[in-house]
Amino acid sequence: MNLKRISLFLSIVILSAYTAAGQSKPSQKGYVVITDYIKNDGKKDVSDAIQNVIDRNPNRTIFFPDGTYMISKPILTPADPKKSVALVLSNYAIIRAVPEWKHEEAMIRLGGKDPYNDIRIPGSNYYLEGGIIDGNKVANGVSIDGGRETAVRSTSIKNTIIGLHVKHGANSGSSDCDINNVNIVGTFTPQSIGVLVEGFDNTFTNMRIGGVHIGFKIRSEANCLRNIHPLYYGSDKKYETSCGFLDERQCNWYDFCYSDEFATAFRNNGGRSTYNNCFAYWYSKRGKKHVVFRSDGQFNSSVINMTAGIRAHNATTENKVLEAKDAGGNGIFYNLDVNGPQFLTDTSHERYMTR
Repeated sequence: MNLKRISLFLSIVILSAYTAAGQSKPSQKGYVVITDYIKNDGKKDVSDAIQNVIDRNPNRTIFFPDGTYMISKPILTPADPKKSVALVLSNYAIIRAVPEWKHEEAMIRLGGKDPYNDIRIPGSNYYLEGGIIDGNKVANGVSIDGGRETAVRSTSIKNTIIGLHVKHGANSGSSDCDINNVNIVGTFTPQSIGVLVEGFDNTFTNMRIGGVHIGFKIRSEANCLRNIHPLYYGSDKKYETSCGFLDERQCNWYDFCYSDEFATAFRNNGGRSTYNNCFAYWYSKRGKKHVVFRSDGQFNSSVINMTAGIRAHNATTENKVLEAKDAGGNGIFYNLDVNGPQFLTDTSHERYMTR
């Protein structure tokens, strides 16, 4: 009898320990749970209520359970490390813009208030993680307005005019943010941009972008892009100006980046950036011209191990590896692989080729 009681007691202790170790409720982790303050049924504008929770809970992680949160104005998080918060959304938590959205700023503005520029103070590493940001085809999605250690990860950004906007950074223009595992779907209009980058020194990893006119638009330097895949689909209006990766500066690095179906795969202003193991592919006869690399000046970039695919039965009127506005430049194509070279209508890239 005693042995049975001891055995039962030990079983209860072990089960309790196992349960405690497996606790995963946000409240048990010490998170602030937003539904303790508001409803997530999508029936009411909760912008002010969310902002109030952020402002009243400095240096806390705020958790959004599954559900829909309608907002009519941007939500701002503080850049000041002493006031910053982390926003964690459950996988099916949706923050959605109301149809009457009237703001040019993004729905979620990370570091959008209480500006600060210091990474030595605990709290500078704030972030947005998980969930769905739904622009409802009227709003921009997420912007990084300030700070230097800001992160966006494992988030889905849907139906946005501009999916992600990294603004001019607080540290002499440097924004130093990290974006990874983020998927973006635009509004299928000529105004739609997947990612707009104005701050310097950022890393972007593992992203899928669709329904946009321009996949990535970069207005800064020292950015690293790896495994980024923008895909053009939807409306063909103004297709000839569509572009997978548009680099308006220089000194940016592209690795395993894949432009899919855009009229121009990679375009820059004539500056020197590095493109390694990148892809350009077309499987339809959309438009009249397909260009792998376009330079708005001389060709000065290093394009290494580039693969370009042109489907034979869908060859367009013009298919070019390189289209440069000005002759000359010190750029190179190293180990270029063109699938369907017989369908190229221009050979000006050959003077830059090397192995």
